[in-house]
Amino acid sequence: MAMLETTVTKLLHGEALDENYELCDFTLADQNEACVAKGVTPIGPSDYVPVTKSTVTYIVLVVLVNSEDEVLMMQEAKSTCAGQWYLPAGRVEPGENLHDAVKRECLEETGLEMELITLLSVEAASKAWFRFIFTGNVIGGCLKTPAQADSESLQAKWIKNISEVTLRSNDIIPLIECGRAFHNAAKKNKNQNDWHHNLLPVIKPHKKLLLRLLICARQKTSAKLYVLMSEKTQAHFPMCEINHNRNLHSTLRKFMTEIFGADVALHKPHGVLSIEHCGQPEGSNDGLCLSLLVTFQKTLEDVFPIGKYSWMAISTECAKLIALRTIRNMTVPLKVIC
Repeated sequence: MAMLETTVTKLLHGEALDENYELCDFTLADQNEACVAKGVTPIGPSDYVPVTKSTVTYIVLVVLVNSEDEVLMMQEAKSTCAGQWYLPAGRVEPGENLHDAVKRECLEETGLEMELITLLSVEAASKAWFRFIFTGNVIGGCLKTPAQADSESLQAKWIKNISEVTLRSNDIIPLIECGRAFHNAAKKNKNQNDWHHNLLPVIKPHKKLLLRLLICARQKTSAKLYVLMSEKTQAHFPMCEINHNRNLHSTLRKFMTEIFGADVALHKPHGVLSIEHCGQPEGSNDGLCLSLLVTFQKTLEDVFPIGKYSWMAISTECAKLIALRTIRNMTVPLKVIC
């Protein structure tokens, strides 16, 4: 139990685990075989490899809020949206990690240097598209003026009322609200008890797009909390390969069905616990591993995993740590764009 709880605790703290695609329980090949067995034509190849800006798209975006509750924004230079306003954002370049990418985009588009605090949310769509929303603090640089306009942006400003400018897209409005809520909570409560702890991607190489699940259920008879483990090769949290041609909800649903059967009980994905990504060497480690917390609403006695999976009990102390993460804002939200 001690080793299991150490691993659970590492995951809850957003640390990297010593796992890779070789421990994957439901590969793209497995998923395609399952489709064929049902008479359904697979929608993608089994040998897909993520390559940044080619077969996978990573976007970084940052919400920076100052002491006046103003948000740092940049004015677009691109011909398709010139003059419109947006948050500092852009694509991750080959060979870049997410940390360096968001700092670079912020500097190029606003002239300001920043330090990262945490992820605010993660968004995912089909065709292997991911957007990572960060927040942080300005630590240097000079605000970009119209005289410094270039292909990256026309200028940057701290803006209080975003309704006074023309936005490139309204999709950033909830992101700005989230960023302001986070910073206001931080000012009121230094311990941040009403938000998840600061979480940043861990730099760890992956060759595939992977989804790792911390699945929990409570036993009715003992009230103990159990976590699900795969016994393939070695004990590990259930892990599957993300189907790049489907949205992440579809991948999660199919994986849960693979584990528990077609009548899988009602369950809830709470949010992101960790992200592992590296990007180096360029072209060979452009994958990621995204870990989600999932809990069953029914008790353990009504949930039956199939095959190589088994439930393992954890201590009351460890169960309390997991229970805390099921509260609103205690995991990084995952938005799946259909």
